[in-house]
Amino acid sequence: MTLTSRPSISGFTFVRDAVKLDYPIAESIRSILPIVDEFIVNLGDCSDNTREVIEAIADPRIKLLHTTWNPDRFVRGATNADQTNIALDHCSGEWCFYLQADEVIHENDHHRILDTLDRCRTHPGVDGLLFSYNHFWGDYNRVHRSHCWYSHDIRVVRSGRGIRSWKSAQSFRMDEGTRKLRVVDSGACVYHYGWVRHPLVMRRKQKALDRLHHSADWMKKHHDGSDTPWDYGPLSKVPLFSGTHPAVMADRIRNKDWRAEEFGDPAHPPRHEHLLLSMRLHTMLERLLGTSIGGYSNWKKIPV
Repeated sequence: MTLTSRPSISGFTFVRDAVKLDYPIAESIRSILPIVDEFIVNLGDCSDNTREVIEAIADPRIKLLHTTWNPDRFVRGATNADQTNIALDHCSGEWCFYLQADEVIHENDHHRILDTLDRCRTHPGVDGLLFSYNHFWGDYNRVHRSHCWYSHDIRVVRSGRGIRSWKSAQSFRMDEGTRKLRVVDSGACVYHYGWVRHPLVMRRKQKALDRLHHSADWMKKHHDGSDTPWDYGPLSKVPLFSGTHPAVMADRIRNKDWRAEEFGDPAHPPRHEHLLLSMRLHTMLERLLGTSIGGYSNWKKIPV
């Protein structure tokens, strides 16, 4: 497929304090620059040098917006959807490719995405593209396959249809959130690195994220004002990853200088959902049957 034959694509994201919270924002943006015509970055009111990190990519397709987040919208993640929609509204492409600041695309999937979009041009009933997920946990060698982790989600949407970010910006819907999108499986995968950080930074990141979803009383109860290291629990309970990582992640992976196992408390393991017996049994049953049982599905798949 030649560059002139493909549909126009806008990449878009939102981010704030990516450096302080160790989001791989530069890697995320760079991972799809080869296949987009522009990349819209909605940059929140940062207290670090996130802007300089993004500007250092030095690509004219990157367009920075600047916003101030409204604390009144720090309820159930509403501000995340707000900021996503601001970026989406500035996209000019036929298709809009959304990546959160901790999501990366493998270069081996670029052709799959472009080929799928090309097929969809003659199918106006398609609203978006579906992607599978690799959720990394604790380090770059462990990836979740538990029922409690969503296995797919929408990351490309067609422009001009009133599609909006849904709930805490995890996915998308139409008609004021009442209609699920009609999607085609892209055959591509999102590499999600939101849970691979030094345990001290992971605690900081989780507090920042929870602050966007919960009240001050909830924060006090669950975080107790402390900065204790995040306990990932026994990594042996999380499957090993056997594939390759996106090339843009090579330096970050090589420079990792900590081990999650050194910060946990084996005598008092955390109650992460994937460690619960009921969830482990549910996951085992799904694997035995080869199908999802009551899993997350915010879309309607259609053939193309």
